[in-house]
Amino acid sequence: MNEKLLTFFNRGITTSFYLLFLLVPLAFTSLTSELFEFNKMWLTFFLTTLIVTFWLGKMVLGGKVLIQRTPLDIPIGLFLLSQIISTFFSLDTHISFWGYYSRFNGGLLSIITYITLFYAFASNYHENATKYVRIFLWASISSGIVVALWGLPSHFGYDPTCLLFRGTLDVACWTDAFQPKIRIFSTLGQPNWMAIYLAILLPIAMAFLFENSKSEAQNPSRLAGSKFEFLKLFRVSIFDIRIYLSLIIGLFYLDLIFTGSQSGYLGLCAGLLFFFSYSLPNLFKSNRREKLKTFIKTPVGKFLGSILILLLVLTFIFGSPISQINRFTYPALKTSLMSTKPVASEVKQQPQEPKAPAFAGELGGTDSLKIRLIVWKGAFEIWKHNPLFGTGVETFAYAYYKYRPVEHNMTSEWDFLYNKAHNEYLNYLATTGAFGLGSYLSIIGMFLFISFKQLNDKTTEQSKTLPTALIASYLAILVSNFFGFSVVIVNIYFFILPLFTLFLLGSVPSKSHIGFKLATISPTRMSKVQWAYLGIITLLCIYSSMTLYRFWVADTLYALGYNLNRAGQYQTAYEPLHQAVIARPDEPAFQDELTYNDAVLALSFATQKDATTAAALAQEAVQISNQLKVDHPNSITFWKTRIRAFYLFSQIDPQYLPLALEAVEKTATLAPTDAKVSYNLGILYAQNDNLDKAISTLENTIKLKPDYHDAYYALGLFYHESVKDAKGTITKPENEKKARDTMQYILDHFDKNNVQAKQALSTWGN
Repeated sequence: MNEKLLTFFNRGITTSFYLLFLLVPLAFTSLTSELFEFNKMWLTFFLTTLIVTFWLGKMVLGGKVLIQRTPLDIPIGLFLLSQIISTFFSLDTHISFWGYYSRFNGGLLSIITYITLFYAFASNYHENATKYVRIFLWASISSGIVVALWGLPSHFGYDPTCLLFRGTLDVACWTDAFQPKIRIFSTLGQPNWMAIYLAILLPIAMAFLFENSKSEAQNPSRLAGSKFEFLKLFRVSIFDIRIYLSLIIGLFYLDLIFTGSQSGYLGLCAGLLFFFSYSLPNLFKSNRREKLKTFIKTPVGKFLGSILILLLVLTFIFGSPISQINRFTYPALKTSLMSTKPVASEVKQQPQEPKAPAFAGELGGTDSLKIRLIVWKGAFEIWKHNPLFGTGVETFAYAYYKYRPVEHNMTSEWDFLYNKAHNEYLNYLATTGAFGLGSYLSIIGMFLFISFKQLNDKTTEQSKTLPTALIASYLAILVSNFFGFSVVIVNIYFFILPLFTLFLLGSVPSKSHIGFKLATISPTRMSKVQWAYLGIITLLCIYSSMTLYRFWVADTLYALGYNLNRAGQYQTAYEPLHQAVIARPDEPAFQDELTYNDAVLALSFATQKDATTAAALAQEAVQISNQLKVDHPNSITFWKTRIRAFYLFSQIDPQYLPLALEAVEKTATLAPTDAKVSYNLGILYAQNDNLDKAISTLENTIKLKPDYHDAYYALGLFYHESVKDAKGTITKPENEKKARDTMQYILDHFDKNNVQAKQALSTWGN
């Protein structure tokens, strides 16, 4: 019985890990509020639950709780402690525990999950780690092939995702902000995320290729037939695994180019530079210069040359995400040859101040690096005011508003919500302080120190090609994270790759555990205590799995209601939003969306003279909003919804207008440099009959954002309105000139044909 159960638990752990590396990169669905990351995170939670269940089962069978010790125990322990402390002192503990809704990855629960996976692998495979490291890396390569093949057609306008969602093989299912013909993202959901994922896999695929080439050098393979005589040059057959690995490498690299991700490409370059610099010298240990020619003639050398040529050819034909490299590629040369100098008349016809497109950043608008530098400046400001433990795990969206640099208002993404610092290290610094970033860097530093030391140890006998590749993949993550942030699959590799590497280098002590005795066991039969433990573990597994499923279903209801709200179908959205809140009453994002839905419906029923229903909806909205104000006082999003709700209610009952003003005043204290908040504050001051405050607020608004057309127009109207007092007596004649000058400014600097400004000036002239 014990042997059968042990085999069952071992197979369960292995299968779950295999599915983790195979399925997480592929998981997505259109049913949830976030198509990609939410499903990857929830699948990771579920598979980790299974792994822990089987692992605990093994411990019960053995009568001991044993956890394998590793060289990274102290830095990982300090990092986990920093996340717990930061969550405790967080601006919003709910967000810090679960993660920011729509991102999910990065919350305390996800960090605990990744660390659990780290020790689950270490504790269950310490005796035969090399075998399972290779198994799971091959699972990763297999998943990467599917991801790459799924995303490749979208570059040419044929996205399998659209076929799955809408039944049409095109890219019409994506908005302007997501254009796979320009930058593919496949099943990862965002080009940068796909790029770093491929940058992780490429060195691993190359390591497998080199290992097979070295093996073949010792036992040359036969050709499949004379039909493939040209392959004798490389001593391979058409069925040789090296051919397939070469094609996989080419596929991964081509897809990475099509992502257009500079951060992912730089990460790959850094990883490959390390990989080649450490791998090649090990292939010819002495007289390197003299043996270089000999090495080039070997199968390994020939395949290396072939791969480098393949990458160079692909780069020349399709270009790269790096503009400095692109100057020497075919697309750039073609553009240069075909371009003609515009004539003077054509230049004059160009608009002087073109507007940024609706989508901004890397697809248009302000340069993404410029925006990042501004966001990084804000991240430093957050840290300076919260130096030790930060503002709380995953609370960047809350903290950034308070310290947001004014210059952010002059970018094309001035009204975007930034819930990450777009630099993993600064994100940890801002949200978890010096302790959080320091412990995070200690994991990296300790791993690299041990790994480099082992790589340079000439006494070790095992092959270092694969561990070198894993370090290269890890370096790709580190470089990419400097310009972005980790997602679910990247964080899995961030924690697992060091463990894989240390096992391959023999740096994990085989008989070093921490634990305690659980029960007295019999080698032949299970005791009642053990059966009780197994029963409790099974029930906990079922409960956790059902909770995850219930939360997943709640999110699908929320997604349906959210989309119906955006489509203007508020009555249809009401039921799924209510069901979502019932299924998961502790999730504030659901409550916030229901508040807005209630407010719109209350106004609709009021206009239909159904006062009873309108009052009930308004009461529910106010009750939910009041509770959100108490539970999540630092959420700008919830405050903005409160403003919108009370403003809608004010159209039914004017008593709500001061409450809307009170809400926007609070929001302005949380986001003092947000031009849109300042603009709304000015408008509400005017509607509450306080023109002086409205004018001073809007004057501050155009200082925050000098190109804010709407603020200028409102300011011009308020200037004109303030010229006379309530009795019609002219008290501020100077404001008449300011009103005219403001409207003329709109015509001179924004739009010379602006109808509203022209109409205002015409009316005032009469």
